[in-house]
Amino acid sequence: MLDSFAGNIRPHSIEEEIKDSFLSYAMSVIVSRALPDVRDGLKPVHRRVLYAMSELGLQPNRPYRKSATVVGEVIGKYHPHGDSAVYDTLVRLAQDFSMRHRLADGQGNFGSVDGDNAAAMRYTEVRMTRLATEMLRDIASDTVDFVPNFDESQREPVVLPARYPNLLVNGSEGIAVGMATKIPPHNLGEVIDATTALIDDPELDEDGILRRIKGPDFPTGGVIVGTRGLREAIATGRGSVRVQAKAHTESIKGNRTQIVFTEIPYQVNKAHLMQKIAELVKERKLQDISDLRDESDRTGMRIIIELKKEAVPKVVLNNLYKHTQLQQSFGVNLVALVDGVPRTMSYKKVLEHYVSHQFDVITRRTQYELNKARERAHILEGLVIALDNLDEVVATIRASREVASARTSLMQKFELSERQAQAILDLRLQRLTSMERQKVEQEYKDLKEKIEYLESLLANDDKVYGVIKEELAEVKAAHADERRTQLTVDESVDFEIEDLIAEEEMVISISNGGYLKSVPVNSFRKQGRGGMGVSGMELKEGDYIDHLFVTTTHHYMLFFTNKGKVYRLKVHQLPRMSRTAKGRHIANLLPLAGDERIATVIATKEFNESDYLMFATRGGIVKKTRFGDYNTPLKNEGIIAINLAEDDELISVRQVSEDEEVILVTRNGQSLRFRQDDARAQGRATGGVRGIKFRDGDAVLSMDTVSDELDLFMITEKGFGKRTPLSQFRAQGRGGQGVIAMKTDGERGKLAGVRVVNPEMHELVIVSNLGTTIRLGAETVSQQGRTAQGVRVMNLRNGDSVSALASVVSSRDSAGQESDDELSLEELVGDEVAAEAAPPTVATVDGQEGAPEPSELSENGGGATDE
Repeated sequence: MLDSFAGNIRPHSIEEEIKDSFLSYAMSVIVSRALPDVRDGLKPVHRRVLYAMSELGLQPNRPYRKSATVVGEVIGKYHPHGDSAVYDTLVRLAQDFSMRHRLADGQGNFGSVDGDNAAAMRYTEVRMTRLATEMLRDIASDTVDFVPNFDESQREPVVLPARYPNLLVNGSEGIAVGMATKIPPHNLGEVIDATTALIDDPELDEDGILRRIKGPDFPTGGVIVGTRGLREAIATGRGSVRVQAKAHTESIKGNRTQIVFTEIPYQVNKAHLMQKIAELVKERKLQDISDLRDESDRTGMRIIIELKKEAVPKVVLNNLYKHTQLQQSFGVNLVALVDGVPRTMSYKKVLEHYVSHQFDVITRRTQYELNKARERAHILEGLVIALDNLDEVVATIRASREVASARTSLMQKFELSERQAQAILDLRLQRLTSMERQKVEQEYKDLKEKIEYLESLLANDDKVYGVIKEELAEVKAAHADERRTQLTVDESVDFEIEDLIAEEEMVISISNGGYLKSVPVNSFRKQGRGGMGVSGMELKEGDYIDHLFVTTTHHYMLFFTNKGKVYRLKVHQLPRMSRTAKGRHIANLLPLAGDERIATVIATKEFNESDYLMFATRGGIVKKTRFGDYNTPLKNEGIIAINLAEDDELISVRQVSEDEEVILVTRNGQSLRFRQDDARAQGRATGGVRGIKFRDGDAVLSMDTVSDELDLFMITEKGFGKRTPLSQFRAQGRGGQGVIAMKTDGERGKLAGVRVVNPEMHELVIVSNLGTTIRLGAETVSQQGRTAQGVRVMNLRNGDSVSALASVVSSRDSAGQESDDELSLEELVGDEVAAEAAPPTVATVDGQEGAPEPSELSENGGGATDE
C-alpha cells in the first residue's frame, strides 16, 4: 500500500516535528493574541473591536448600538474566535475601573469593582469614546498598512494610527508562551509631556522621563510608596511598584476612631478584600477591629473599619497592609512587539518606537494629502484653461459628434490630459458664471499653497516632528485630566501616614520597671499644694513612675538610654492603654539589653528645631552634637548617641541653640551654669568633656537650659522643695565645682528632681515611688534663695519618697479661672480628683538614685515581653 505514495514520503523526526509545531503555536500566541504592539499598545482583538466599531459608524455623537452587534461584526469579519472572548474584551474597554482612559462608552451593566459580571451582550450597548477616535484618526489617509482578513473577504489594519502613546497610557497585560507582559496605566498628560520632551531632546535620560512621568496612574487611584521600583522600570522595563489603599481616619461617638478607605489598589476585588478582612478578624489576627461595612455608592468608594476604643490606627493599618490586598506590589514587565518580535523595553525605547511610528503616520498622511492635492490641482488647471477659452471650448464640444471625439479634440487643441478633458466635459453650466470662476481660481490658488506646504513638510524632518508635537498637544488639551494615584517618596518598608491619624495631644509615662503607655492629655486635672493625690496605677510591687512627658501623635520620640544609645519611634506607634492598665513593657517596642533603661526622651517634629543636643552623664561629662546628626532612620538595634566610660551612664539630653546656657545640678545640691559654646561640637559616636567637678558620693542629677526670667524648681526625696531664680546662679566656666543650689540634710533627703519653670505658666507633676501623683501650680511653691532648704511640697506616706518630676504648661479659660470638668492625671493611675487639663509641652522626667529596686521585667527573666 505504501508503494502508492512512493516519492511523497520523507523521514522526519518526531522531536523535530513537535518542536516546529510548538514553535509555530507559540509564535501565533505571541504575535496574534497575547502581546500588544508597541506602536498602538493594542492586541489584535482590541484593534479589531475598535476598527469594527469605527466601520459600524459608532462615533461618540451617534446613538448606542447593542454590544451583540459589535461582537457579531468582529467575529464575522475579523476575529474567528468565541464570542465570549470578544465580548470580554469589549467589556474591559468600557470599564472605568479597568481602563485609565476608556475606549468604549458603555450603557448598561458592565460589571463592578466587586467582581460582578457584565450583563449579557444582548442587554448592553456601546459606542466609541472621543479618545478612541484618536486611535483611528486618519486611518483612511493611507497612514497604516492593511492586510486581508482570515477569509480574504475584507481588509483590516495591521496597526492603528494611535495619535497618543496608548501602550503607556492604558497599559496592557497578557500571558504568552514562555513570556508575559504587565504594563501599568499612566497619566495621559504626563506621557505626552515625556514624548514631547524626547522629541526635543533625543538624549533624554531616565531621570528626565521620571520628572515628567511621575509614576503609574491607576484608574482606581491609591498611593504609590517610593520611587525605587519605578526608576528600575523606567530604566530597564522591569521593576516593582508598591501600591497602598488611600485612607483617612474619622472620629466617631464613644471616643473611638474609624478608618475609611476611599481608594484601593488596581485590580483588587473589593468584595473579596472585605471577605478577607472579616476572616482575619474572625481568626483574631486583627483584634482591634469592632465593625466592618461597605458604604460605597455611585458617588465613590467608602469602606468603613471601626476600631476598638484602645486601638492605635497606625498599628491596625500596618496589619491590614501586611495581611490583605490593601497593599500590593505591581510588577512591571514591559514586553511588547517590535516589528513582530517580542522585546523588553525601557520607557524611553517605548516612546522612541512610538515617535517613529508617528513619524511614519504623518509622512504617509502628508504624501496621501499631497497626491490628492496634486490630482485636484491638475483638474483645476484644466478648468481654468477651459474658462479662459470658454467660447472655443464650447465650439469644439458642439462640433464633436460624440463624447470620445469631444474629449480627444479638447486634449489636442488645448494640450489637456484625459482627466482634465473629462472634467471639462463634466462641467455644469452653473460653473460658467463669473462667481463660480472666481471660486475655481481661488481653490486653485489655495491648493498651490497647500502643495507647497506639504512638499516642504516632506522635505524637512524637523517640521514633521513639529506636527507630531502639535497634534499631541491637541490630544492633551482635549483629553488629559488630573492624576488619580498619589505618590510618596518614602522608601521604608512601613509607610508613615500621619495624615491618616489625628494630631492628638498625648501623655507618655514610663515606669522604672519598663512599662510604657500613652494617655490623652485631657485626662489630667490639677490639685492644690500639699495634697496627697490618689494612688491606683497597677504597678508591680517595687515599681514606680520614672518618666512622664507630654507631646503629640505626629512627633518623633528619641529614646536615649543610660548606655548611651538612641532609638526612634513615632508617638502614634506607642501603645494607647486604658486608665487602669499598667502599660506595655518597653521590651515589646525597643530591643533594650537587660540592664539598659530609658534616661531621656525627646519629642520633635523636625530635626531643625534647634542647633545641637547637649548630653550630660552621671559622672559629670557633657557633650554637644549637632541635632541633624540624628535625622537618620535608626536601625532596629539603635545607634550610639555618646561613648561612655564603663562606670558612667547617660542621665540627660537637652536641645540647645546658639548663645544658650545650661545648668547642671547634683544630688548633693551643687550646681554649675555655663554657656553651651564652652563645649565644642563633637561627632555622634564620641565621648565628651568635663562638665562639673564634685566630691565622691555625689552625682549629676539633672541638666537643663537656662533663662534668667525663669526659676529653678528643686524637690528632695522627702517632698521638700523651693523655687530659686536662675539669675542667682552666675555663669561660670565649664569644668568647675559650681555653687550651692539647695542645702540638703538627712531630714529632707537629697535632691530627687529638678526642673526649670515659669511660675506664671508651668504646673508641676510629682510622682512618688508608690505611684502617688500630685499636680500643682509652680507659683504655689515659695521662691527662696540658693542656700535655703525649701518648704514641704508633697506629703508622703511612710516608706514613700519622691521618684519623678515633670512640668507642663498650665491652661486656664478666658477669665483666668480653673475648670473642674476634666479627667485627672490620677486617672492615669487611679481615681478622680477635681482639677484642670493642660495642653501639651515636652516634659522629660529625671529619675533618682536610692529608689526602691525595680522588679524583674517579667517572671520569665529580663527582656521578656509582659503585656
